[in-house]
Amino acid sequence: MRRKRPKWRARRGLRYTRPLKINSKISGGSKGFKESSRMLGRVLAIDIGTKRVGVAVSDELRITARPLPALKRTSWKHLVKHLATLCEAFDVKKVVLGLPLRLDGSVGDAALEAKRLAGNLSLSLRLPVALQDERYTSKTAEAKLRDEGVRDESIPDLVDSESAVIILSDFLLRQGDDAES
Repeated sequence: MRRKRPKWRARRGLRYTRPLKINSKISGGSKGFKESSRMLGRVLAIDIGTKRVGVAVSDELRITARPLPALKRTSWKHLVKHLATLCEAFDVKKVVLGLPLRLDGSVGDAALEAKRLAGNLSLSLRLPVALQDERYTSKTAEAKLRDEGVRDESIPDLVDSESAVIILSDFLLRQGDDAES
């Protein structure tokens, strides 16, 4: 008897499509190609915590980032299902996962787990997954929320998605710097 495929695997539009090879005469050289390949759709940032998963999404031109409601940390199957729904709804082309390096920049147990999760997400969502350093993002997000006047009771619910915004902003800045050089 043949098993049914899970619903999240049957979703369409989650496959990574490579950028078209453009003739360098048309695109204005290799620099023009880098700029055009940089603007290929939205990026979804994920900050995986112990209780919640913070989520943020960029605009189509990859200029701004905005938070989405945090997801409750549940089983892997439910997490992938929710992320696949978000990827489909926002037409995401790339996923960025926070990489929790140690304060000295070395790779610890949490970073190894994040790398393993990145590989699994890439296979499950059929999208490229990049890793971005997430040191101090939670503290920065908490300070930002306090500066905005958010009540102390609401901060734990919002800090994960705000951290994902910081991770995504850092990633987009790094991509912009790579395109210019």
